[in-house]
Amino acid sequence: MKTTTSIQLSIMMFLNFGIWGIWFVTMGTYLGTQLNASGVEIGVAYGTQSLGAIIAPFIIGLIADRYFDAQRILGILHLAGAALLYFVSSQPNFDAFYPLILIYMIIYMPTLALVNAISFKQMQDPEKEFALIRVWGTVGWIVAGLLIGWLALEKNGTLEQTFLIGAAMSAALGIFSFFLPNTPPPKAGQKASLTDILGLDALSLLKDKNFLIFFLASVLICIPLAFYYQETNIFLNEIGMENAASKMTMGQMSELLFLFLMPLFFARLGVKKMLLIGMAAWVLRYLAFGFGDVNSGVWLLYAGIILHGVCYDFFFVTGQIYTDQKAGNQIRSAAQGMITLATYGVGMLIGFWLAGVVYDNYETPEGHDWFSIWMVPAAIAAVILALFLLLFKQDGKASEPKAL
Repeated sequence: MKTTTSIQLSIMMFLNFGIWGIWFVTMGTYLGTQLNASGVEIGVAYGTQSLGAIIAPFIIGLIADRYFDAQRILGILHLAGAALLYFVSSQPNFDAFYPLILIYMIIYMPTLALVNAISFKQMQDPEKEFALIRVWGTVGWIVAGLLIGWLALEKNGTLEQTFLIGAAMSAALGIFSFFLPNTPPPKAGQKASLTDILGLDALSLLKDKNFLIFFLASVLICIPLAFYYQETNIFLNEIGMENAASKMTMGQMSELLFLFLMPLFFARLGVKKMLLIGMAAWVLRYLAFGFGDVNSGVWLLYAGIILHGVCYDFFFVTGQIYTDQKAGNQIRSAAQGMITLATYGVGMLIGFWLAGVVYDNYETPEGHDWFSIWMVPAAIAAVILALFLLLFKQDGKASEPKAL
């Protein structure tokens, strides 16, 4: 791949994930403090990510894969997204905010697949090249969090500016997209079927008992995962941690570190142990949040944030590799699409709603009973961990992946 192309793709990834990270992490804090939203309303707002993930395959399968060059539809989606984020920033209440953020997430979530498609099209050896491009997406998320702290948007109560910054970044990427390498529709002229769009061919994998257990665990573990995305920034701000969004970027830094260490762990431990470690980290993270504070227990808060790398990489990245191994060439894409739809769609939609209910249930005159709130996802993760340990059988020593 040419150096200029590599730079273009890296900028694309940086902006695409930076746009998301600049407002998504602090949206709960913004809704609760500036729009007086309830916990359930905050959960519904975060649930737009899941609804977007459910609808995204239709946009990609019906439109992007058949009628338009990927870079052009990416540009159109981001230009439309820029306008939506601009209007989102000025809404006076939740009822006005929600429809706009819902429409935005429906058109944003397909961009996650589009940037991958554009990248893969330009690569001669994706297994070696993709990680070096995708890493810039995580860097974009980290920079977004650091920018929130540098501008003191949480401290000053001006989090509406995160949407304005996101709008500017989206407009920039929208224009930039039209100058990206051409990526023509791979299925031009082919008829679209519901089976292809939803990856229903991959349902055959569920006949394998082990894969069925893994699939159900993946859906269920997204319920406690939703608590982290939805509640952590609210929690850290409420208990008095300064520049919480910036400090939460340690989770993405940890994710980067463990991502590059994954091949070593994967070869030594195998699928089952990797998945179990990931789920155990979920339990430890929420226990750390429950017992931590901004004084003598601040180290527990940092530990809970840093564990994000283990939580995400050891379970989700391992799960993607396991799915790839089980699916094979014929239904590889369908299988990955099915897992994404089930986890980020169904699992996290349930999790965001439950997190909102729990948040409201433990409201106190001083704020919230955070210990009780964090024990809920800790208990859910512990039950999933125990059931997975008992029911999932190791297929054999997993081979070391060529690259991540």
